[in-house]
Amino acid sequence: MPPFVSIIVPCYNEETTIRHLLDSVFAQTYPRAQMELIISDGMSTDRTRDVIADFQKEHTDLNVRVVNNSARTIPSGLNQAIRESRGEIIVRLDAHSMPIPEYVERCVSAHESNRGDNVGGVWEIRAGAETWAAESISFAAAHPLGVGDAMYRLNAKAGAVDTVPFGSFRRTLIERIGAFDESLLVNEDYEFNTRVRESGGTVWLDPAIRSVYFSRSTFGKLAVQYWRYGYWKLKMLKRYPHTLRWRQALPPLFVLSLMVLIVLSLFVVLARYILAAQLLMYLSALGLAGLKVAAEKGKGYLFIGLPFSILTMHFSWGAGFLWSFLSNLFSVRKHG
Repeated sequence: MPPFVSIIVPCYNEETTIRHLLDSVFAQTYPRAQMELIISDGMSTDRTRDVIADFQKEHTDLNVRVVNNSARTIPSGLNQAIRESRGEIIVRLDAHSMPIPEYVERCVSAHESNRGDNVGGVWEIRAGAETWAAESISFAAAHPLGVGDAMYRLNAKAGAVDTVPFGSFRRTLIERIGAFDESLLVNEDYEFNTRVRESGGTVWLDPAIRSVYFSRSTFGKLAVQYWRYGYWKLKMLKRYPHTLRWRQALPPLFVLSLMVLIVLSLFVVLARYILAAQLLMYLSALGLAGLKVAAEKGKGYLFIGLPFSILTMHFSWGAGFLWSFLSNLFSVRKHG
């Protein structure tokens, strides 16, 4: 008998994407009798629960349960789902995701082969809507200028990595290192994987484990997403400063340098030239990237859309990080 698997999903107002996830879980090659799907819902105010209820009526042979996540955060939702689960192996997915049919089977196989303590795969980024902006965002979310060296979004090879999206693990891992940190509203996966590695465990990336991930559909939603990433990244770095990677340091340093140069340029002529040169090089790099992708995909709007998406990611992440730093600095002084 194969091990029992609990698929856990945090969710809030996902009526447009939750059915994709439900259908994908139902299509898994892993025995349905050995699976359960637990959706931890942050009290959705749209039709998310209605969509789930309709699915449950249509597919009674798959055990699907909805639990309340009154705290309305991702880590609290994950922990609530884990508490309600009974699987030997836990597979963490997302309401914006669509795993391939072999996803669970390959996760279980990797664990039975002892490849890693937390095992995950790679993302195929798709547009969150049928608009030029959403498509531009999806290409930016998979572009090296947008995500740096994040292997789970690029051409990946199997092996040990810093982190994986979602991930799967044995219940005994939670008993050993603890659950997700509910004080972090973002970066909970990275923090969890840091504890896995620091406990002597392995985070394993298997490119055969694949899922579709629907990116944000508007530039405004993208900006909010990356602002939150930057803001909460500093919170995690205060605990694990050695986990900072070059791709994470560049956006705040770039935004800070622009701010300093803008102020200096009001008084120093040289600063104006440096500022102009920096912006010219940056925008030229983005423009060339947009031109290349637009030509390769045959979609002219990517010439503008891709650079603007990457620019939004960089500035939002960098500004969020700097704001978190300043907020923390003033808080320390106030209470000092």
